Amino acid sequence: MRYVVIGGGIVGLATAHRLTQEHPDAQVTVVEKEQTWGAHQTGHNSGVIHAGVYYKPGSLKATLCKAGSASMVAFCQEHDIPHRVTGKLIVATDPAELPRLHALHERAKANGLPVRLVGPAEAREYEPEVACVEGIHVASTGIADFGAVCVTLAALLEKSGATLRTGARVTGIRSSNREIVVRTTAGDIVGDVLVNCAGLHADRVARMAGIRPPARIIPFRGEYYELREDRRHLVNGLIYPVPDPQFPFLGVHLTRMVDGSVHAGPNAVLAMAREGYTWGRIRPGDVADAVGYSGLWALARRHLRYGITEVRRSLSKRRFAASLARLVPAVTADDLVPAAAGVRAQAITPKGDLVDDFLIVEEGGGRQVHVLNAPSPAATSSLEIAKYIAARLPA
Repeated sequence: MRYVVIGGGIVGLATAHRLTQEHPDAQVTVVEKEQTWGAHQTGHNSGVIHAGVYYKPGSLKATLCKAGSASMVAFCQEHDIPHRVTGKLIVATDPAELPRLHALHERAKANGLPVRLVGPAEAREYEPEVACVEGIHVASTGIADFGAVCVTLAALLEKSGATLRTGARVTGIRSSNREIVVRTTAGDIVGDVLVNCAGLHADRVARMAGIRPPARIIPFRGEYYELREDRRHLVNGLIYPVPDPQFPFLGVHLTRMVDGSVHAGPNAVLAMAREGYTWGRIRPGDVADAVGYSGLWALARRHLRYGITEVRRSLSKRRFAASLARLVPAVTADDLVPAAAGVRAQAITPKGDLVDDFLIVEEGGGRQVHVLNAPSPAATSSLEIAKYIAARLPA
């Protein structure tokens, strides 16, 4: 059996690795348009190993994230990849947020997670500078170097005999009853089974393969700051606000990374390119693809005020700092230094609904699998997403 995996982020590499484990005699090829692994969503995220607090019980996100938080820690331990299980606090800073906090606590318990409610005094035992009226402590949350996970997966793939092609952009896909031909800028690749893990371009790759995706990828840029080195002591681990349940974005938060730096963010603004990491990065084709989509306009009409708030925070360091100061009052604008941004590949339906679960579409009797929505917590869940996909593919 010949498997072709498009996309060299953490999900694509994990899937390819799983295939080599389950089918050691198979031919596995990974195609990546960049020269490095994990160049986009994987390499620009906050490095958090999520526990699975936020996700609807029974959903793919809930089940795969919970299992993934354990398997990712085990993988990092086995391969000596930097990581720590730090736990985190989700805090209500206003009494009006308490109903949402308690609902989130019940959801976390329904997902079987080690969580408990804590008062202000106990919260400060974990985070001395935090401000809250009540919080949730999540014991199983951690941090990891997901870029290093990708490098390790690529090394394991190479050792297993898989074919790894970087610098190969997919330009077309032809499928017949006998084979699937993936055309790339580095030549054609012939396979029996196609797995699309193209992230920010997953819907486009699906259309190349003759699939009509039920949602379209709309890119949202997440902008980060980090605390100055002399102010890192303000945060011990991870501090999150109570999220708005209408959105998949978790709100600006504070995360101590594996290297000791403390990242702050991200906010969420519409990007002007699928890989639009700055305001100045504009690709007319990507803009036309987004603004010509009815789903984006339906979303904008429904949540205009939220979008304006995010743009204002993006354009104002003072507003960004004020959002952080609700969690840790000692943080000021002078404490913040710009850090690299990321772009979230968010699938949106034609009716303007944000797809809030992983969206994995099977076609052709399992000969094609398309991962059409896999933003956070996909890095945490990647080894489990790989198992899920491999179980649905022909041997």
